[in-house]
Amino acid sequence: MVSTTSPKKTPVDYFYTKRTNQVICEKNKKYMKHDQSFKELIHHFFEEFLEAFFPEVHEHIDFQSIKPMSEEMFTNLLDGESRRADIIIEARLKDKETLIIIHVEPQSSHQSDFHERMYHYFSLLYNKYRKPILPIAVLSYDEKRTTKNQYSIEFPFYRVLIFNFLKLELKQMNWKKYLQSNNPVAAALLSKMGYSDQEKIQVKREFLRMIVKMELTPAKMRIILGFFENYLILNEQEEEKLMMEIEQMDESKEIMHLPISWEEKGKKEGRKAGRIEGENKARREVALEMVKEGASIEFIVKVTRLDREEVAQLIKSIEK
Repeated sequence: MVSTTSPKKTPVDYFYTKRTNQVICEKNKKYMKHDQSFKELIHHFFEEFLEAFFPEVHEHIDFQSIKPMSEEMFTNLLDGESRRADIIIEARLKDKETLIIIHVEPQSSHQSDFHERMYHYFSLLYNKYRKPILPIAVLSYDEKRTTKNQYSIEFPFYRVLIFNFLKLELKQMNWKKYLQSNNPVAAALLSKMGYSDQEKIQVKREFLRMIVKMELTPAKMRIILGFFENYLILNEQEEEKLMMEIEQMDESKEIMHLPISWEEKGKKEGRKAGRIEGENKARREVALEMVKEGASIEFIVKVTRLDREEVAQLIKSIEK
């Protein structure tokens, strides 16, 4: 998403993949978490992103040729706003000497002039590099709506320009179409596709089924899981129902080893259980001292709130 804030920006961090493709990522606290999540996902899985959603592009790209472009910061001379393009990657087409620039723009909120803004970026990038540019917009609005992917300049008597860009409108997509995919980006983006509230549990269940079949490093697994759970959130009752369904799945053991939402819940419950155990230990120590002082079982139970049977066991242990 393009930044439209005017204050001075902080330095930029660069991230690298094994294929050396680079995503421009602005280190700015004002940037929404959404932007960072999408950048990180597409950065680490750029080839898989194109393979899943733009196979016609993927087919022609030589992914060994991918390299980063320099940071792009443009200033709109009319309103004085600084704007930064999110993801800019240079690549070579297969069997050709042609270099192209792929500009990917995540967009989380609807803007009526977005198609014009995409042209603005295209023209600025082309003016600087004079190379073919492939613009792609990733639209992840929470509501279903269609955004223009064409910008034109024309008169009643003559059409001067028609500018087109590729777009991925996630809420318009049927999540069930990707269930047989072995693509980690497709799995992660199920969380932003067009499912109903009644389908949330099913979507997460199928996502987990997909992810355990993929051979991902622990770090990449964390990226996919973290992205998905950032956008598809179940309440406690839904989580319980999901757990019951998982127990009936063939992949239940593999799924339960995934570092997902109940992992942190388990840690919290573990800490709670630890505190309770510590309190019980202290009560038993107090009860032992009271037994040695000759206090009655009834009084010890009342003071320590231990079970009568447990106090009786403490007394027997001393008598031995």
